[in-house]
Amino acid sequence: MSTEILPAAPPLVAAMAAMHAAAFPSGQAWDEAAIAALLGLPGCFGLVHRSGGMLLARVIAGEAELLTLAVAPSVRRRCIGATLLRRATAQAAAGGAAAMFLEVSAANAPARALYAASGFRPAGRRAQYYPDGSDALVLRAALTVPGGSAAG
Repeated sequence: MSTEILPAAPPLVAAMAAMHAAAFPSGQAWDEAAIAALLGLPGCFGLVHRSGGMLLARVIAGEAELLTLAVAPSVRRRCIGATLLRRATAQAAAGGAAAMFLEVSAANAPARALYAASGFRPAGRRAQYYPDGSDALVLRAALTVPGGSAAG
């Protein structure tokens, strides 16, 4: 694993919560307790980019879900999100997931562009899902294990 990306562990939870708070609107950020609780769930994993990004995902029953991806505003547009996402999809595939799902606000054009460039395609929509009233787009990407074969 690259030294710029660390597996999430209890000593990193405070930093992860700070990154999440910087990246999301007030009231939508996850605190330390929420992040720690998620990391304690079976199949859940996290990644931390040393430059200012974090990701939480889980693998269960042959599928993966991207729970959150946050990049500090001061370091956006430096491929941190794409690097974290690439690592997470590889880790999920290696863990037996054949596909990864996520939800993103229809109003979040930068995130939608990142996910589209990473192979995520529309799979559904949740009307007025977010606190601001925006819809959630449900996206899906097929995963391959390192070496190119299909997962699962």
